[in-house]
Amino acid sequence: MADGPIIQLRNARIFQRENLVLNNVDLTVDAGEFLYLIGRTGTGKSSLLRTLYGDLPLSEGEGTVCGFDLRKLKRRQVPYLRRKIGIVFQDFQLLSDRNVNANLVFVMKATGWKDKRGMDERAQQVLDKVGLANKGYKMPHELSGGEQQRVSIARALLNDPELIIADEPTGNLDPETTEGILDLLFSISRSGRAVLMATHDYTHMKKFGSRVIRCEDSKLLELATA
Repeated sequence: MADGPIIQLRNARIFQRENLVLNNVDLTVDAGEFLYLIGRTGTGKSSLLRTLYGDLPLSEGEGTVCGFDLRKLKRRQVPYLRRKIGIVFQDFQLLSDRNVNANLVFVMKATGWKDKRGMDERAQQVLDKVGLANKGYKMPHELSGGEQQRVSIARALLNDPELIIADEPTGNLDPETTEGILDLLFSISRSGRAVLMATHDYTHMKKFGSRVIRCEDSKLLELATA
C-alpha cells in the first residue's frame, strides 16, 4: 500500500486537449474512503478521472496517485499505475466472445499473470466477492445488466488495487440494481480501498454518509457529507 493518501492533488490544473476544464484542484483521499464525484456533463468529471489513472497528463500543479507522481509519470509507467487502480465503466466493457472466467483471465494475462492455476483461483475469489460465485461459465449476454456490472467490478479487483475509480457505474441500471452495486462498492471501501464514484444519480447518495465533491464552474468543490 502507498504511504500517505491514495490521491493527493495540490493546485492541479486539469486540461482536456488545450482547454482548461478544472482549475486549482485540491483533493486528498485516504485508504478506505468512499467519495462521490458529481457535476453536470462537461464539467470535468471524466477528465479528472482520466488524469488520475494516467490517461490525461497532469502538466500543472502537483499530484500523486497510489504512490506515483503524476507530473513525472512516463507512458511506460502507466500500466504499473493501472495495476494499483481498478476502473469500472458505465458500459461494462466485457469481451462478448468469451465467458466470464475468460474475461477475467484475459485481464490477468495482460497485467503479467503467468500461472494458470493462480489465475483460475483469483477469478473465483473475485467472483465470490461480488456475489457471482457460480456464473464464471456464463457468456456476458446471458447475464443481466447488474450482473455484468458485478463482473466488471470483479475485474477491477483482480490485482488487489488500492483505488477503485467508478465512472457512472450505475448509469445503465435500474434503481433496485443500482442499490446492490452501491452496497458492493461501499463494502469494498470498508475493506481498506479508496473508492471514487462519479455519478449523476443523487437519489442514492443519501444512503451512505460519504464525502461529496462537485465539479462546477471549472472548480472542484467539497460539499457537506451526503
